[in-house]
Amino acid sequence: MADNDRRRVLQRAVEACVGGDVDALPEVFAGDVSGWSPNMLVTSLDELTELVEEREDALSDAKVHVDAVDIVGNKGFMEYRLSAVFSGPFQVDDDSTIDPNGRELTIGAVVVAEFANGKISAFRNYFDDAALMEQMLAA
Repeated sequence: MADNDRRRVLQRAVEACVGGDVDALPEVFAGDVSGWSPNMLVTSLDELTELVEEREDALSDAKVHVDAVDIVGNKGFMEYRLSAVFSGPFQVDDDSTIDPNGRELTIGAVVVAEFANGKISAFRNYFDDAALMEQMLAA
């Protein structure tokens, strides 16, 4: 698989997860994909699909802005910014909910992915969830 193909797969994977496009997930992730971020852990495509389907409706009009994508061997690295409007309640836990403030939120993130047979077999997504929460709580 060429580096440009891996770049497209990585970008499409992030966009599908952010946008809730579960139909695209089998095209870009292996069935036994494993991955994590500050707020999730998956060990299969089924688990990832379930999490993407159950995404919070707290954020709307989400957009991925790619800053850089690099491929080194079977690994891909993508720096991106995610912007979205905080338009619905965010359930922190069983007892806590943050009401929407209508603001556009922005976070920077990096995803590291490993490829096997043209699909992502493992990923790690890094972002500052405390910075996101701070923007949600802003008056």
